[in-house]
Amino acid sequence: MSISKDAVLKRSKPIAENTPQVQGYDFNHGVDYSKLFESYVNTGFQATNLGLAIKEINRMLDCRAQPLEPDQEDSHESDDFIRRRSKCTIFLGYTSNLVSSGMRETLRFLAEHRMIDAIVTTAGGVEEDFIKCLAPTYMGSFELSGKELRERGINRIGNLLVPNDNYCKFEDWLMPLLDEMLEEQRTKSTVWSPSRIIQRLGERIGDPSSIYYWTAKNQIPVFCPALTDGSLGDMMYFHSFRQPGLVVDILSDLRRLNTMAVKAVNSGMIIVGGGVIKHHICNANLMRNGADFSVFINTASEFDGSDSGARPDEAVSWGKIKKDATPVKVYAEASLVFPLIVAETFAKRHFKN
Repeated sequence: MSISKDAVLKRSKPIAENTPQVQGYDFNHGVDYSKLFESYVNTGFQATNLGLAIKEINRMLDCRAQPLEPDQEDSHESDDFIRRRSKCTIFLGYTSNLVSSGMRETLRFLAEHRMIDAIVTTAGGVEEDFIKCLAPTYMGSFELSGKELRERGINRIGNLLVPNDNYCKFEDWLMPLLDEMLEEQRTKSTVWSPSRIIQRLGERIGDPSSIYYWTAKNQIPVFCPALTDGSLGDMMYFHSFRQPGLVVDILSDLRRLNTMAVKAVNSGMIIVGGGVIKHHICNANLMRNGADFSVFINTASEFDGSDSGARPDEAVSWGKIKKDATPVKVYAEASLVFPLIVAETFAKRHFKN
C-alpha cells in the first residue's frame, strides 16, 4: 500500500505563481465572440495556439502602425515598396487550395485594403482566382467517384467541383494576353517575371472580386516561383507551340522578394499552408537574419523532416526567424481558423478605424 500511495499521491513541486490557469469561456455571460477568442489562450491544446496566433498578428499590426523614423526612410530608392514601406513589412503566403475554396474572399479582403505588403503563392493560387471571375466553382463531396467525374468532365478539389469548361474559358481569356506579352518582349524588350505577369493579368481582369485585381491596383507584388505548375503552365506550354519565344525570368523576382525582406524595418510572416510558399518566404527572411513576427497555419507534422511540417523553432535554427521572436504554429485546417484570425486582427482594426 505504501508503494501505491507514494506513486498515486506523489507530492508536487510548486508551479510559478505567474503561470496562467486553464480557464475557458463561460457562456453564462452571453455570446461575445471577442471575449470567446480571448479565452482561447488559456483554453489549452490548439485553442491556445489559435489565441497566440491572434496575439502575434496583432503585435505585427501594432508594429506596422508605428511611424517611420527619419533614418528609416529612403527617398532615393526607386522601388515603390520602399517609398511606401511601414514599420513592419508583412509577407503573406498561401497555397492554391485556399483560393479554390471560399477562403479566396478573406484573402481578397487583405489585398483590397492593402493590409499586407507581399504575397507568395502557387500557380493554382493565381489561376483559380482568375478562373472564378470567368465561371463558378461548385460544392461537391469528398466521396464522389473520380472515374464518374472524369467521364463528366468535372474536376474535384477535395469537396469542391470545377467543370473543365472553366479551364477552357480561362484559355480563351489568357491566350491573347500571352500574345500581348510576347509582342512586348519582342518590341520593347520587356522582361517578364512571374510577379510582372500576375500584375498584368490583374490589370486586365477588371473584376473587383479578384484578389489580383486588387494587388495590381494597390501595387502589392505577388510572387509565384512555380508559376508553370498548374493550368497557367499548361496554357504557356500550348502557347509555346503556337507562338514560341516567351521567356519568364524567375531570378528578378527572387531579387525583388529578398530585397523587400532585407530593407524591411521589421518583418512579419503569415504562412497558410506549406511547401514552396512557406520556404520561399522564410528563405527571403533569412537574408535579414530572421523575421521578427511569424505565424504558421497548416496540418503538417514534423516527423518526416519536411519543411511544410516544421515548427517555427526549426526556422530559428536556420536564421529565418529571429532568436528572440515569439512565433506560433497553429495545427489546423486553414479554412476553419484563418477567417477567425483575420476577424480578430485585420478586420477588427479596419472596421474600428
